[in-house]
Amino acid sequence: MTIYSQHASRGKAQILATFQGPGGVVSKTVTSLGESRLAVPIVDALNRISAFATVPVSVHDRRARRVDYYPRKHLSALTDAAVRTELLSGAHSLWYEYVCLRLHQALADLESALVALPDTVSRAIRSELAVEEHELRAALDDFSGASSEDDPEIERHWEFGHPFVKYDDGMETLSDETREQLDRREAGFTADERKKAVADLRVLVTAHAQGGDMWAALDDPSCQLFAEPYDSDGFYLTVQAPEPGHDDASWEIEIGRWEPDDPDEEYGDHTSATGNPVIACALPAAPSADEIAYLLKSVNEKPLLLAEWAETPVGTVLAGTAMVVTKRYDS
Repeated sequence: MTIYSQHASRGKAQILATFQGPGGVVSKTVTSLGESRLAVPIVDALNRISAFATVPVSVHDRRARRVDYYPRKHLSALTDAAVRTELLSGAHSLWYEYVCLRLHQALADLESALVALPDTVSRAIRSELAVEEHELRAALDDFSGASSEDDPEIERHWEFGHPFVKYDDGMETLSDETREQLDRREAGFTADERKKAVADLRVLVTAHAQGGDMWAALDDPSCQLFAEPYDSDGFYLTVQAPEPGHDDASWEIEIGRWEPDDPDEEYGDHTSATGNPVIACALPAAPSADEIAYLLKSVNEKPLLLAEWAETPVGTVLAGTAMVVTKRYDS
């Protein structure tokens, strides 16, 4: 329910909290830092934390043709570090658990940004999170009719359906489209299938976050990663999680290549192209996020490694990995 920013003042960088107050929009100073560069990661993390904490309690859960509310249990993680691991263990729904994972990542990023800063700054930031949690809980109680006349007036106003947050997290996590797509994906899942789908999504999201500077797209609805490093000569990498309910399905690593639609054109000078699979590795067990992140970082550092891997025969491991090629599409 708060948007954070930094403002230069008297040679310092002030971190500001801006929110809807009783009389309109209000800005308050959270803390000050000696350098603007130190404020950047803190402001970014605070904005993500505010958005990931607020939006789930500001929209309806419309799965299974009903209208319900999402849990608010994630709010405790803003101030209680001991419960933050619980953000990674639920199975309420694909979208809600996806947001909880991103909230966990944002809180970890904030802690990393605070490590080298004075205790006074850390205390001020943690105090701000405490205010944010308290005010949001109070607003929710008022919305649900659970508050009493003796409760103090809420300083930060919140409105269901219109949270005052900065939405842009670079992954469209909080968009209506992402929520609706993930809701459609889990439609018809049993509780066990949903739990497995949530676990697989956590692996892919975590690997994507660990991929560093590499460009990789996370396709939320289909639960897959797609990576096409620059100068890879048209080769690309796809990491696909199995669809729950298909007992014979497995995680799959696929390398494909864009082929010009016009056979007389060369790749790079083509007007249009179609992606075609070259090899696939059906994995005997689910990979860890670290293993997938290693693949992403390897092809980022050496894009033509994809071309080398694409020549791997069936039954042979991809160089530098333990993943065995199980299928060639040109044989």
